[in-house]
Amino acid sequence: MLKVVGGFIAGACFFGVLVYNFMGSMMFREVQSPFGVEETVARIQQNIQNTGNGWALSGLRNPGKAVEADGGNTLPVLLIEACSTKYSGPILKDDSVRFLSNLMPCKISVYKKNDGKTYIGMMNAGFMGGMFGSMVGETMSHVAADQAKFIQFDPSKPAPAMIKGTPGAGASGGSGAGAAGGC
Repeated sequence: MLKVVGGFIAGACFFGVLVYNFMGSMMFREVQSPFGVEETVARIQQNIQNTGNGWALSGLRNPGKAVEADGGNTLPVLLIEACSTKYSGPILKDDSVRFLSNLMPCKISVYKKNDGKTYIGMMNAGFMGGMFGSMVGETMSHVAADQAKFIQFDPSKPAPAMIKGTPGAGASGGSGAGAAGGC
């Protein structure tokens, strides 16, 4: 009996170590971009605007500015914010999952690493959504499918101009219900 209990505890510990080591890579995705930071951002912004499904740009942030203002130095990092009222609406209307509003708007980071290459980081929406029941899981599976479209690039097409500031707040960028500041 002691061997069975010991084996169970050892198995549970092993499983715990696996979850601890791999959960981050399951919750978030990182892919290398064939372009520099600003061109990658511009192409993602254009893809978001062309995807449909209610997606609108709601912001572009540079978290490195705060580090620089504090006397530090960082490689380039830009956060693209986008939201789809088609997907956010049902979640924001449901009291049991409204706490997920802290994940809105959808953020995609584009950054350079010490290897000199540009990367795209984003939440694994399909995996994360599955943890919160069928309605959120279904919704986030659609978000995941759209996110895949956001990072598909056609290198034969010229790079669009990067939209700076808060897209949708002025005359340029975004359209539809989500355009006025996003979700």
